Amino acid sequence: TPGFGSCDQPGADTASRAIKKEGRGRMGKILSSPVRFSRRQKVTARALTIKALRPYLLQEIVELTGEHLELVSIAIGVAAALGLPGGVLLARSPKLRPFLLGIANVMQTIPSLALFGFLIPVPFIGGIGKRTAIVALVLYALLPILRNTMVGILGIDPAIRESAVAMGMTSRQLLWRVEIPLSLATIVAGLRIATVTTMGTATIAAAIGGGGLGVFIFRGIASVDTTQILAGAIPAAVLALLSDGGLGWLERKFAVYSR
Repeated sequence: TPGFGSCDQPGADTASRAIKKEGRGRMGKILSSPVRFSRRQKVTARALTIKALRPYLLQEIVELTGEHLELVSIAIGVAAALGLPGGVLLARSPKLRPFLLGIANVMQTIPSLALFGFLIPVPFIGGIGKRTAIVALVLYALLPILRNTMVGILGIDPAIRESAVAMGMTSRQLLWRVEIPLSLATIVAGLRIATVTTMGTATIAAAIGGGGLGVFIFRGIASVDTTQILAGAIPAAVLALLSDGGLGWLERKFAVYSR
């Protein structure tokens, strides 16, 4: 067998042409094919494939990261729009607390993939795609926002609330000038928990065609490709850590302000 020191030699050309012809999804089949490639030829073929696919992989990582952030942003935005007023309502109406918190607790206990499956046949909000994924993520994000908003408002010293009422503040003024400013740290803590949790749960949205970084993970599991799995798992973990750090910093700032 002749030496194989560079990619210009016939063995490397044969391996490279075979890989380009079969495509990246069949690299393993080529490298284990009955054609007698030497060990060095296989190593060179693998290096050529990774080098050729790297720009496409990076481009896809950027695109799927954007999809992932879109899913999470919409879900957290809708959950906050529902959960913040809902938390205020729970703080004002003790009779509603067992009912609304019970529903939110039930949503949290359902496994994520099962919840996606339950929502698919539901008219108007179900089906395959991003809409169903966003609805499921909203349901998962509701509980920490609802609970923390309620706990933050109820945790205010009653003497402060009574003083504000004695000064002639209306219910609206009491809410916006006293209760919300003093409970902002707790409310942001709920948003932080919901955001970090949703960052991880959103990867499962790929199972129903929702897109996001879960596409890499499911594709990598199906093809037993560690590179694909890490291409989805690492950016998702980094996004969750950045969200946790940023919202945690904001929570500490509001905690100082509320004192």
